[in-house]
Amino acid sequence: MAHGHNSNEKVVYVGDSRVKKSNISSIPPDYTSFPGKSEAFIPNFLLKEWMVGCVVLVGFLVWVIAEPAPLGYPADPTNAAFIPMPDWYFLFLYQFLKYPYVSQDYILLGTVGIPGVMFGALLLAPFLDTGKERRFYRRPIASSLMGLTLIACVYLTVVSWDHYQHQLEINGQVPEHIEREEKAREAAEAGQERPNYTKPAVEAALVDANDPAMDIAKQAQCVSCHAADLKGQGSVPSLVGVGDKLTKEQLVEVVTNGRNGMPAFKDQLSAEEIDQLTTWLSKQKAATE
Repeated sequence: MAHGHNSNEKVVYVGDSRVKKSNISSIPPDYTSFPGKSEAFIPNFLLKEWMVGCVVLVGFLVWVIAEPAPLGYPADPTNAAFIPMPDWYFLFLYQFLKYPYVSQDYILLGTVGIPGVMFGALLLAPFLDTGKERRFYRRPIASSLMGLTLIACVYLTVVSWDHYQHQLEINGQVPEHIEREEKAREAAEAGQERPNYTKPAVEAALVDANDPAMDIAKQAQCVSCHAADLKGQGSVPSLVGVGDKLTKEQLVEVVTNGRNGMPAFKDQLSAEEIDQLTTWLSKQKAATE
């Protein structure tokens, strides 16, 4: 409208300022509502996802080749002191299989039955829960099952790791990966090459391998931890060269009272047998280059 300062001026309406209410929904239309601009899931969308996945996979392969994971000690099935542990993301299943009704006689139920039901439920979840509500608190059944699963996985993982740490403390063992890191750091500080555990270390043969003390060592089950050739296995040290590290008096103390997870043999061997064994061990010298 147009008017001046004179209040008696005639007002002329040239248009209607009111906005007509629209009945069109504010929800955006589906993508397929635009002809010629829709995209088929197969093969268009799926092919692009596969291409992205291939690029990521190639990136991981290049990364692994450029920075290979450090190898640990060679596998030794005779190492009775080794504590097997899976990777962290399988700790919950590792702990789960320790319980009575999913192990031993029921091992098939624990390894195939229950995981099969869980993975099957995960695959069927989109078909079982067809609700369109996206808020988790309005989907109580699905949200409760997901929450219980997460809590169970976290709980079993924590319990498994605590039990592992407790066993290490009881046995007086140092985890293999920590021992490798310490040896690598010591070698770097000394300006030496990083240890390669895939190459067997050069060691001297046992001195007087046919000595009667060897029979005493077998009687005391020393070979169960230190291996049949007494060259050690895993985190258990070799007895070849122990004469350079410990005196006979120190060897008598270790054999008699034990040390660092090694049991005491004062109740299994007589004083004469301990003296004969430690005398023989004191003769063991490390290899010289």
